[in-house]
Amino acid sequence: MMHETTSFPVTKGRPKVTVVGAGMVGGTVAQLLAQRDYADIVLVDIVEGMPQGKALDLLQAGPVLGYDSIVVGANGYEQAAGSDVVVLTSGITRKPGMSRDDLLRTNQSIIRSVTEQVVAVAPDAILIVVSNPLDAMCHVALAASGFPRERVIGQAGVLDSARFRSFIAAELDVSVEDVTAFVLGGHGDTMVPLSRFSTVAGVPITELLSPEKIEELETRTANGGAEIVGLLKTGSAYYAPASATAAMVDSILLDKKRIMPCSVLLQGEFGIDDVFVGVPVKLGRSGLEAILHISLTDAEREALHRSAGAVRELVETMRSFDS
Repeated sequence: MMHETTSFPVTKGRPKVTVVGAGMVGGTVAQLLAQRDYADIVLVDIVEGMPQGKALDLLQAGPVLGYDSIVVGANGYEQAAGSDVVVLTSGITRKPGMSRDDLLRTNQSIIRSVTEQVVAVAPDAILIVVSNPLDAMCHVALAASGFPRERVIGQAGVLDSARFRSFIAAELDVSVEDVTAFVLGGHGDTMVPLSRFSTVAGVPITELLSPEKIEELETRTANGGAEIVGLLKTGSAYYAPASATAAMVDSILLDKKRIMPCSVLLQGEFGIDDVFVGVPVKLGRSGLEAILHISLTDAEREALHRSAGAVRELVETMRSFDS
């Protein structure tokens, strides 16, 4: 028998964020948002007892850390009704012996089902997709929701840029606070780190590091997730992905209008049509509010189009599953 939803009412008047998937990423997103103390959180998972237990644990941390956010856990979507933002972290990770197509087919089915259930109770929500393969799952969520592109946004470049920033800061022995970095393209090994737009206190890193060292840091950034998986052996990154997701929720719900690299559906921008790929965007209370156009070199443009092509291949593969 399913566990009852944690019996705490979500506060009227506060924004509501639903996090679907109470695993390591989803649970950490819920924790970070609860600590921000501006929204109430609904944590949803199909595993009986897990979202309820994590929600209760987070609720009891409130008196210690000084936040009043209400956190509830559920195995269904009733509590998600009226959510302002829904974060999708559901899905499985690739296991030994599993083909890429098997992973794609399974997560396509999961994200489609989850999105349909979310939309039924939260038709005005903004969706933030975290599940992998990220850009392809954005296509699934967009189609299943019927939402405009402004309300389906993939979390990719914020994480990838954070990884690049951390590597630059470590290499130059400076504070990460003074480092900015820009990573575009799909979330994976075809991402496009833009080093000439990456700076330390306004100074381009191309003036501070050799081309060889920059290439090394770019490669490490592209393989950042795989490096962590290799070290953990039985899991994948969750602190940095969750932090990146929380920063996106901040910009949306607090209407901060931050400029962040996110995966959005391009409709001619950068010469790319009908593909989700990471580009610089303005995030505000209505979701995607603008796409910033930046001039790319021929090599950068070619790399971005190649990355978009890799996403398009995944989308075509998913369409073949339905045919």
